[in-house]
Amino acid sequence: MSAKTSSPTHFPDKEEILEFIRESSSPVGKREIGRAFQLSGNAGIKLKAVLKEMMAEGQITRGANRHFIVSDGLPAVAVLEITGTDSDGEVLARPLSWKEDEPPPPVYVAMERRGRAALWPGERILARVRQTTDGSYTAHIIRRIGAAPDRILGVLEKETRGARAGYRLNPTDRRHKHAYVIRQRDMNGAHDGDLVLAEVLHSGHRVRDARVVEAFGPLRAPKAISRIAIQSHDIPTEFPTEALALAERAGPAKEKNRTDLRAIPLVTIDGADARDFDDAIWAEADPEKPGYWHLLVAIADVAHYVREDDALDRTAFERGNSVYFPDQVVPMLPEPLSNGWCSLKPEEDRSCLAVHMWIDGDGQLLRHEFQRGLMRSAARLTYEQVQRAEDGFSDATTEPLLENVLRPLYGAYRALKKARAARGTIEFDMPERKLTLDEAGNPATIETVLRFDSHRLIEEFMILANVAAAETLEKHRTPCMYRVHDAPQPGKLEPLREFLSSLDIRLAKGQVLRPQHFNRILQQAAGTPHAAIVNLAVLRSQSKAEYLPKNHGHFGLALSRYCHFTSPIRRYADLIVHRALIRALRFGTDGLGTKVESRLAEIGEHISLTERRASTAERDALDRYATRFLEERVGAEFSGQLNGVTRFGLFVTLDDTGADGFIPARTLGWERFTHDEVHHCLTGEQSGLTFRLGDRIRVKLVEANVVTGNLLFALIEGGTPGKTGNTPGGNRRRKRRSQKKTTQTRRKR
Repeated sequence: MSAKTSSPTHFPDKEEILEFIRESSSPVGKREIGRAFQLSGNAGIKLKAVLKEMMAEGQITRGANRHFIVSDGLPAVAVLEITGTDSDGEVLARPLSWKEDEPPPPVYVAMERRGRAALWPGERILARVRQTTDGSYTAHIIRRIGAAPDRILGVLEKETRGARAGYRLNPTDRRHKHAYVIRQRDMNGAHDGDLVLAEVLHSGHRVRDARVVEAFGPLRAPKAISRIAIQSHDIPTEFPTEALALAERAGPAKEKNRTDLRAIPLVTIDGADARDFDDAIWAEADPEKPGYWHLLVAIADVAHYVREDDALDRTAFERGNSVYFPDQVVPMLPEPLSNGWCSLKPEEDRSCLAVHMWIDGDGQLLRHEFQRGLMRSAARLTYEQVQRAEDGFSDATTEPLLENVLRPLYGAYRALKKARAARGTIEFDMPERKLTLDEAGNPATIETVLRFDSHRLIEEFMILANVAAAETLEKHRTPCMYRVHDAPQPGKLEPLREFLSSLDIRLAKGQVLRPQHFNRILQQAAGTPHAAIVNLAVLRSQSKAEYLPKNHGHFGLALSRYCHFTSPIRRYADLIVHRALIRALRFGTDGLGTKVESRLAEIGEHISLTERRASTAERDALDRYATRFLEERVGAEFSGQLNGVTRFGLFVTLDDTGADGFIPARTLGWERFTHDEVHHCLTGEQSGLTFRLGDRIRVKLVEANVVTGNLLFALIEGGTPGKTGNTPGGNRRRKRRSQKKTTQTRRKR
């Protein structure tokens, strides 16, 4: 690999060292890093110290032959937050700086010193951290940093027993294992069963007192579940008065200096329940070149209404993106814009930023041209409606559009589909499930979302427009907020390789992996009982996508440059790209400013975090809705598949609803089960009964806790018997006989 710099006086920072290790096609040690950056003498001594510091911080670890690899683990010293205790009373914590979407690794806090005061959920500690062989961590306290959070979200439950009769506050955060006590005088008008925000008043060894700060009504009330997600993840919901005033004053854009696109029959294609329409498309066959296509993608001109550093811009940046729950949307922009002037409604003039793109018969982008224009949508269509028309079942809306609008769209899509296959985009087969609510706001159905070619059509048009935007900004040497997706890190590939080998699927070693390699794995697994779990395992091995002003390409889409341009109503990153294009192409005075340009790295980090926050909140809300959907079926039996195996137990995904739940290891049988991290399995030490990732099992629902969103199951059948042939039921019977024998022996004594 070539050196990162030709200047021998330049000493690399930690990010440059990490990038060099990641991108190197061969093993990297201290010597290779020194050569790449032309370091010698005192610089070599300094490099040794920096590498030692990076290892202590957990950024890198030693691999084979003492070569460095980028680490996905925890640093040697870390700030941890106490989350509660496990079933054995061991204190659990989580790393405070964990930014991944995946659950953090379990951390057990060692309480060596007698008389040490109890640690409460939410309390923070500085600790030395050491990884154990099963993938968990042990933490030794250096010092306590701060007390538990001042405020707790929970549900009130009337408590009539004992001298402290009053109300219990059961926290909605599943990491909090302890309830809080609220006296009648501190109820602040709240009632039994209400969802409330409470302030902690007193901490002790056995109880905690709190008082209600705000009551949100009954847990069963409409929107209560999304309220839990909003409050738990600190998602802003109220717009400042100044921002609302700007949105209310918005009006139609002037035609001056805009290209008139109103004669082109652009259409929007979205979900049936969509309310904001920020992208419209059109296509035609190239009259001069058979098999070639001319595409047009028009996007709402949000930059016209949201100016840099005004009240709308500041609140949009704070939110980072819109957040979508089954019962409501928390928009990035106020409704007069998100559902009004920035929404491409049919038969209404709207300002837009549009890109014309010309492709050949194989879907290769030949050239493109951006315009700042004025458009008029010909129709608001749904995915199902468009697909029915393509399949020969058009309706009153799609029939007039069929030949001149819809058929050309599908023709262009078929060309784009060839390009996608040629470059080797990773094709995951992960079913998406949708929850619908009844009129009272209760979950009515959980169904698998059907994906049509109409969905894929929109996806390919948007991807091409995003590529065109990135290429244009690079051509004009204008700063860009890239959508970056790095190649998988070595630390995640080795566990994947080991897991796949247990299924007789080979992942090549010792070569640069490309998306095609993962596609071959997914194709090998397709149609087998392991297909779903292989898709999940490959997905988990991938790096997380993020926003950066520096281009590293998009591994999953197999694209060398990529940014987000097509959804500025709901993503702040797209608004940044719009402003950059306006500046590069001299479309107006409302382009990207130099002040913002200097903050792009900081902005990218912030909106990457808000994106993760939104996805976590949305997932939490769906989990709670699924729990409410199933709570009346406690005691019922379900079929499912193991999607996680840990030392604590098994995670199962139900077939019919896609709901996730947990089977504690202590309920699996009388014996001790050992966890094999490499092969993702739990095995009984005496019976040999083994549970593996991807196993089909049958379970009984034991508990559905709507407050925390937890589903608890008991195993009915499943697992691979060992040599003794013991079953889970047999294990439990053996345990009872063993306990009975022990009791009789004690009585004789």
